[in-house]
Amino acid sequence: MKKMKLGKTDEFLPVIGLGTWEMGGGISPDPSNDRESVKAIVKAVELGITHIDTAEYYGSGHTEEVVGKALKEIGRDKVFLTSKVWPNHLKIKDMLNSIEGSLKRLGTDHVDLYLIHWPPEDLSIKEAIQNINVVLDRGYTRYIGVSNFSISQLKEAIEASKSPVVCNQVRYNIEDREIERSGLLDFCKKNAISVVAYSPLNRMGISATASKLEKVAKNRKVTSPQIALAWLVKKGVFAIPKALSEKHLIENAKASDIELTDEEMKFLE
Repeated sequence: MKKMKLGKTDEFLPVIGLGTWEMGGGISPDPSNDRESVKAIVKAVELGITHIDTAEYYGSGHTEEVVGKALKEIGRDKVFLTSKVWPNHLKIKDMLNSIEGSLKRLGTDHVDLYLIHWPPEDLSIKEAIQNINVVLDRGYTRYIGVSNFSISQLKEAIEASKSPVVCNQVRYNIEDREIERSGLLDFCKKNAISVVAYSPLNRMGISATASKLEKVAKNRKVTSPQIALAWLVKKGVFAIPKALSEKHLIENAKASDIELTDEEMKFLE
């Protein structure tokens, strides 16, 4: 599995991670696929997909419990674990309650990366960033970052933080390139902030570029989703697709080995 450096750290993560949205429920808990989800997380790590991304919001916390069950089988030290705090929990007391709740559900004493899930709703970015630094200082996380932040919001976050903001997790795929149009991708690269792409396959809703992806995939004897992931890796970002089946997990892991040429990238633009 190809790896890249995470922000201003000495950490190298696999370019393909595992998203966990709807494992254990969407907005509310749903234990109906827990067994399948735990199995998928364990298999992902076996394949080298060792970055597991989750959040307190997913399944109202149940997704973290599912990840925690998988960690018991895998071993905590084999996984780079990311979780996220919801925007109405960013006041210091609420944030500490959130991280402590997440850690309890995950069955660990720390996450590797803790993110502000969305920009603050009821307090300043400065205060939210100062609070997440407290989480870092207490040893509840090794690194901090943000999600869904714009350039102006990132600038505020960087200025307010005494520790590096190592990533910005945003929606990004071959058909949703707002971070390119807005200049956010370039800004992150210039400031050594890793971009982590969620919905990297557009929730399997890729249509406008489907024929181009299929052509490149056919030439390489791989699948269109693999080309879509390889496209993101070529852009220098991490991708965290969700997958439950062993077939899709294997495909995602192998996508990291696909090195698209400049000609192919130009064709896919």
